[in-house]
Amino acid sequence: MLMEQEIASQVVGLGGNSDFSLWQLFLRADFVVKSVIILLIASSIFSWALIFDKYKLFKRINASTEDFEKKFWKAKSAESFNNSLPVNSKDPAVLIFKTAMVELMKTKRQSSAVQAARVSRILEIATDNEMRKVEKNFTFLATVGSTAPFIGLFGTVWGIMNSFQSIAISRNTSLAIVAPGIAEALFATALGLLAAIPAVIAYNKFNNDSILYSKRLENFSKRFLTII
Repeated sequence: MLMEQEIASQVVGLGGNSDFSLWQLFLRADFVVKSVIILLIASSIFSWALIFDKYKLFKRINASTEDFEKKFWKAKSAESFNNSLPVNSKDPAVLIFKTAMVELMKTKRQSSAVQAARVSRILEIATDNEMRKVEKNFTFLATVGSTAPFIGLFGTVWGIMNSFQSIAISRNTSLAIVAPGIAEALFATALGLLAAIPAVIAYNKFNNDSILYSKRLENFSKRFLTII
């Protein structure tokens, strides 16, 4: 009975509170809704950090790979070009090429068919390894994009359920009593959408960029195999 009176007094207090700022909505929310809000904000921040990181990554590797290919096809030989490359290069195409050249040197005394087969296999493995690095954390964007709306919806359902319980206890159905609780609950859904929409857009873009870059590396590998 005492708990019901406390809840009722809180609800009446909310009715007189006309401050609907985001900070006040957060402060008035219960522990579960606050946890949902914090989780969604943290997910959104990490998503945006990842988006900027991947944007810079694709911009860098596309430019460096284009420069690598231009220089490679102008080079006199694969060996001389390999020796001219920087040791600490982080470009996937350079790393794949260097790995292939190591295998090429190892199999120099073997037949051309065996050499081509082994180099081809090394190119496939090296390409897969480099693409895994490029696509690292893609699953996080996909997870945020698919789950954030539902997490926000959970916070909304929980908040509305608590609001209705409080209204039933206070026996007051005026809009001044209902509005604050509903606003707090819907805040969670808004944050869920705010986190999910950029994550979905970014995932689709980067996934497409990754497919195009992978095909570019595969095409280079095929052309490289024709000249060894």
